[in-house]
Amino acid sequence: MSSKTKILVVKLKEIIYTVLFVVLGIILIVLLFILITGRSHKKDTSPVSVTTYSPGVYTSSIVLASNPVDIEVVVDDTQIKSVNLVNPSESVETMYPLISSSLSDIASQVIKNNSTENITYSQDARYTSIVLIGAINDALEKAKR
Repeated sequence: MSSKTKILVVKLKEIIYTVLFVVLGIILIVLLFILITGRSHKKDTSPVSVTTYSPGVYTSSIVLASNPVDIEVVVDDTQIKSVNLVNPSESVETMYPLISSSLSDIASQVIKNNSTENITYSQDARYTSIVLIGAINDALEKAKR
């Protein structure tokens, strides 16, 4: 009886590459499984935050062409009731004709959203609107408890 002995020669480099590709394949499959199943089962469990204010009238001043202009914000416990321009001088209204219309557009959105986030404004009055929203934010910071 003669048995033929077979010798199999495997290079160490080939074994390392094979093991490396198998491990990377397993990691890829696990990550895809987590990606697919992980997002569909998550629920938003964060509590809804309600901003509370100290009821009252709060003002914030801005200076336009060396003329002070006050923005008045009226709030109750949880809501913004109104946003107004207080005693604008004639020179401010002449030099900044979009200030009144911009504030009325912004005020209606602030009252509706109960915040200054996600406010849209006209590109014609972009800079005026940014200044007004900043002043409203300052007044609301004073009102927060």
